[in-house]
Amino acid sequence: MKEFQGKDYLLHSPLALSLYEKYAQDMPIFDFHCHLSPKEIYEDHRFSSLTEAWLGKDGAGDHYKWRLLRQAGVPEELITGKKDEKERFLAFAKALPTFFGNPIYEWAHLELKRFFGIEEPLNENNAEEIYEKCNEILQNLTARKMMEKCNVKAVFTTDDPVDDLFFHKALREEGFSIDVRPCWRPDRFLHIGNSNTFRKALNDLEARMGRPLAEWRDFKVALLSRLDFFQKMGCKAADHGLDHFRFSQSNEEKAAEIYSKAYRGMSLSEEEIEIYESTLLLFLAKEYVHRSFVQQYHIGAIRNNSKKGFALHGPDFGYDAVGDWEIGAKLSRLLTCLEENEALPKTIIYCLNPKDYASALSI
Repeated sequence: MKEFQGKDYLLHSPLALSLYEKYAQDMPIFDFHCHLSPKEIYEDHRFSSLTEAWLGKDGAGDHYKWRLLRQAGVPEELITGKKDEKERFLAFAKALPTFFGNPIYEWAHLELKRFFGIEEPLNENNAEEIYEKCNEILQNLTARKMMEKCNVKAVFTTDDPVDDLFFHKALREEGFSIDVRPCWRPDRFLHIGNSNTFRKALNDLEARMGRPLAEWRDFKVALLSRLDFFQKMGCKAADHGLDHFRFSQSNEEKAAEIYSKAYRGMSLSEEEIEIYESTLLLFLAKEYVHRSFVQQYHIGAIRNNSKKGFALHGPDFGYDAVGDWEIGAKLSRLLTCLEENEALPKTIIYCLNPKDYASALSI
């Protein structure tokens, strides 16, 4: 039996081990999709405890861990609540063995090993000892030191088009050794079917631009202005959460009418949502080609399944799940449309449902 997280863990042949040891293990990390905080990197954040690093604090944290903790029956006050940090960690350690088979189980132990030199599996029996040891090491293990320890060369963060990118600018001016770049994430402006999210996004964009954006053409000009700004700040990639994947033939005239309806708070049909999203994706993709951006599509999530949880916390709090829609035909039509319009940039596709891998890879 292989040693847990030994040097050949998850490497199933001598060739795999050789490739890892001779080449992969010393390669620098280029992370083109992450949710690291530019503010924490710039300020070289020092975590108060392993609880903050793993489970978060003040409404920020790892919602993948939160979701598993809820599945394990852990009370919410020990997940996202204001309970003592040590108490929250002990609840996580007790639940962790039930995560076996989930990548989080592997990630947690890999982090214990690489950052803290701890190789024994974490459970409720050794949790307190491990907690104290990790917290002692964290006194000198800051956000930047973690990145340097992992041999990170570059990261692309996830940034809304209205973001001022203040901390990206500050990091560039400082000359930080690791390349921290913004990544354009226009989801709020794509999801026109979610009237509250879309209206809030438009309000934010109008505030940033200093003028109303009641017309489709004005909206596109504003997005172009923000794309120019992102490019100036070193952006080289775009990222899109296309949850319920839609595609209809792009139609500028109809998209303008649909945008006007949404701007005035009117409800939209599924067909109108498809036309708008498809037209905007084509418009953006043409700009990505012009700017030599790489685009990324995240496909297949069901967001905010718990209405009660969403009302209490908002989005990205661990209430998402894997969707089960058919994506192959519409994804093929979208990529074909982009290709025909000379608007197909280099594209990375992430499928949340494993059944979609073969379809996406064959397109």
